[in-house]
Amino acid sequence: MTTLAHDSLRSLGLTLLVVGCGTTGPTATRDNMAYLYGKGGEQLHLQARVYHHDEDRSTVYYKIPTRDLLYKGDGDGGPFRSAVRITYEAFPRWGSKELLDSASTLVQDRSLDTGEDKELIGSMDLRRNEHRTFVLKITAHDLHRESQSSVLLQVDRSEHALRQYFLPVDPENGAPLFGDHFTPGRPIKIRCEALAGATLNGMHAPPNDALPAPVFSNTPPTRPTVADSSFTISVSDDGTFTLTEPKPGVYHVHQDSLVAQGYSVFVLTESFPYVGTTADMLKPLRYIMSIQEFDRIAKNDQVRKAIETFWVDAAGDRERARDAIRIYYGRVENANRHFTSMVEGWRTDRGLVHIIFGTPTTIHKGENGETWIYGEENNLMSTTFNFVRRKGPFSENDLVLERDPMLKGAWYRNVESWRNGRIYQN
Repeated sequence: MTTLAHDSLRSLGLTLLVVGCGTTGPTATRDNMAYLYGKGGEQLHLQARVYHHDEDRSTVYYKIPTRDLLYKGDGDGGPFRSAVRITYEAFPRWGSKELLDSASTLVQDRSLDTGEDKELIGSMDLRRNEHRTFVLKITAHDLHRESQSSVLLQVDRSEHALRQYFLPVDPENGAPLFGDHFTPGRPIKIRCEALAGATLNGMHAPPNDALPAPVFSNTPPTRPTVADSSFTISVSDDGTFTLTEPKPGVYHVHQDSLVAQGYSVFVLTESFPYVGTTADMLKPLRYIMSIQEFDRIAKNDQVRKAIETFWVDAAGDRERARDAIRIYYGRVENANRHFTSMVEGWRTDRGLVHIIFGTPTTIHKGENGETWIYGEENNLMSTTFNFVRRKGPFSENDLVLERDPMLKGAWYRNVESWRNGRIYQN
């Protein structure tokens, strides 16, 4: 169930209070941002995105599942209420301490059932400044539980037809969607009001099933597959268009035939981002199996049973095997939520490291990439991974690992730990 939180929709039981500028602490490149990828049991699962309606108006959309919030009653049996403060802070660049602007909204929901599972979706107008690009930090703070979560976005309004001038929406109710990844066969509706009435060029590329190489390999990074078809699409006068029967792969649309920058949607597996099928369970096991072992299980008449046998043999008993399965595939799903770009998140370099090594002790983010540190920072015994942002028209979430032969020992130690049922939970 989705609840829209907006000034014009207060009849749904939500009230918003917009507060003026504030001076909360800035985000800096050297801040530890390990929390961004879901570390901690009390994490708020905040999602956010920016949409430019036109040259003069931009909106920050946010979504929070109510299952992550604490609802309190007044002692008389209900209704129960939640209170979440949503704040955005704008900075001119990664690592800057100069606060350009900030604003906050108080979102209050009420319910007779504290176990009700719905989504609170709301928006805030993003005040413009002289910067065409800047960094935005959006934070949700549960005032009843004193827990919070943040999302960092690079805002770019340098020209039309860039990604943030497009917004996927629910085909039925027009509510904003917070990912660009979809399942096959279902219509995908896109808003792009700045391009109302325009004709866009489009292309489709088939899925890329390649897996990333181990962290110590000198194998070049995988590249996206080339287009297998092209098309044109007309944006309606109300600023929307629909991909009616999308097939697996990448769809990319752009206005200028000479400029590749535009917007991409990615059509992935039916169960994405969850591990919902036997194939979903088998494929990520390649990271901790030899090719011969993997092929033997893949060709088994009862693949699922063979997978379960692998985990029981690795862990030593069924109880430990259940824990290993829960943790391993939990990391697969978490990688899908955070690292998906042109392929599922578990297939990416960050997904590979996250599955094998877990959540880092420290994450530093910047305009050009991320650094993950396992152990104490500046300790020679710690393990460090550097991911560099790969420029391209399709995705801003495509980061490539700087592979290093010195990581070979750490890689095999962690793989062997999985195979021996010793799971380190970070």
